[in-house]
Amino acid sequence: MTQIQNIKTALLSHADQKKRAGDLARFFQTFPGGYGEGDTFLGIKVPDQRTVSKKFYKEMSLDEIALLLNENIHEHRLTAVFLLVLKYEKAKTEKEKQAVVDCYLENISGVNNWDIVDSSCHKILGPWLIDRDKSLLYDFAASGDLWLQRIAVITTMHFISKRQYDDALRLAEILLHHPHDLIHKAVGWMLREIGKRDYDVEYTFLVKHYHTMPRTMLRYAIEKFDEETRQGFLKGCR
Repeated sequence: MTQIQNIKTALLSHADQKKRAGDLARFFQTFPGGYGEGDTFLGIKVPDQRTVSKKFYKEMSLDEIALLLNENIHEHRLTAVFLLVLKYEKAKTEKEKQAVVDCYLENISGVNNWDIVDSSCHKILGPWLIDRDKSLLYDFAASGDLWLQRIAVITTMHFISKRQYDDALRLAEILLHHPHDLIHKAVGWMLREIGKRDYDVEYTFLVKHYHTMPRTMLRYAIEKFDEETRQGFLKGCR
């Protein structure tokens, strides 16, 4: 058996197709018109996928991971990005890291649900781009593609962790009036992450924009504020 067959067999041993797969399909909106329309689930818990990833990442080639990332089954794609994250974190040279980044970007069409995005981009693109040109993220933000736009936003989590806020704030402004709540949540989340490290930076941004930003984005952004300040923003009194 090839490594890709081995990892699929290992994943399948954890599947619960009767109930959990159906629950996941509903949760990730696989119905017609939902953001996950057409996605297929086996019903495998995330910790089990992480366990399988840790077992196989050394043996799996990037080509095999790319094949997994292009599978129709959701858990195969999520496991693929877990494998890529491990490959990136364990890489010893810039050349090895570049190969992982290239694999991720060349197969980014498989990074097509919020959990797959949120489990990978800030751990691969974030550290790779932090001291490099970040125009890719602005191209993603302008693409009109929901998942590329979420990747652009969530990638900045790594920059924020290093107290570099400019790109997160610029992307937040670009996507401030996006129509989808998955972007509202992502932008609000990153603003909240900024506020954990520098309250004044987040507060200043919100005072400028809270009147026009989507309600969900605002609620996510102010979640950690004291109640008086939260209510002030929610009631339009800042």
